[in-house]
Amino acid sequence: VWIAVPLLGLTLFSGTNINEARRWLVIPVINQTFQTSDLAKLAIIMYVARLLSKKQESIKSFNESFVPVMVPVLIVCGLILPANFSTASILFVVCIMLMFIGRVNLKYIFAFFGVGIIALSVFIAIKYNSGSTGRLGTWQNRIEHFMDGDADGNYQVRQSKIAIATGEIIGKGPGRSVQRNFLPHPYSDFIYAIIIEEYGLIGGFGILMLYLVLLYRGVKIASDCPRTFGSLLAIGLCLSLVFQAMINMAVAVNLFPVTGQPLPMISMGGTSIWFTCITIGIILSVSRENEQIARKNIPVEIHH
Repeated sequence: VWIAVPLLGLTLFSGTNINEARRWLVIPVINQTFQTSDLAKLAIIMYVARLLSKKQESIKSFNESFVPVMVPVLIVCGLILPANFSTASILFVVCIMLMFIGRVNLKYIFAFFGVGIIALSVFIAIKYNSGSTGRLGTWQNRIEHFMDGDADGNYQVRQSKIAIATGEIIGKGPGRSVQRNFLPHPYSDFIYAIIIEEYGLIGGFGILMLYLVLLYRGVKIASDCPRTFGSLLAIGLCLSLVFQAMINMAVAVNLFPVTGQPLPMISMGGTSIWFTCITIGIILSVSRENEQIARKNIPVEIHH
């Protein structure tokens, strides 16, 4: 977290500006871009899981437990928000769910959610009053186009629908997609539409089921873990992956406004692939520890 927060601040003020959003830093020497929000997501989820596990004895205390968790989450989400609303939202919701699982007082959680809504409202008001909407204008246009079904403003969605419709039940076959030549970002944001075009409804449903299996396995690993930290860490990281996947697929089938979320483990990407692999590795590490404890029958202190 101590590394992630300064990097987010540096990205916000001096990062590479692409499509009115500063999400990337350029790594010197190798001249490669690095999306700092991916590091921040992993860092804050690990931080929240660690702090909640350490504070179980005083978990109902506002000053001792809730405030130390709330403040870093608001800082990280606030730094991600101006350039990447969807990532900030997913991270905020995952942290709230971790607090709920970690037995934080419900009235504090509702208050935290309210603070998040107020902070977002203040950010929007400041942007509008400053006369420079930036990414705010993009969010507004996307939501308006989604709500009124404006075909001219929904070029991406229209092409995605064509890909899905022409895929039918069994699809056109691997590599035979036509809409990838017209659909913007067919390799990342709209990869799910191309999967359905090539593999049909069967392929799209299969991908959805794989993410649900991942969610089930993550919950199973978390519930089997005798240590609070490992349990919270596994479920938090698993939820972040699955939520991101569900939003990507919902955008492709026009259930959500267009966002820039890649499909984990499938979309082409740089930093997103690095940190997705790290996330899966951490979840597997918790699973391995569960097996070792079960095999050796090691007594472990469990927080009830």
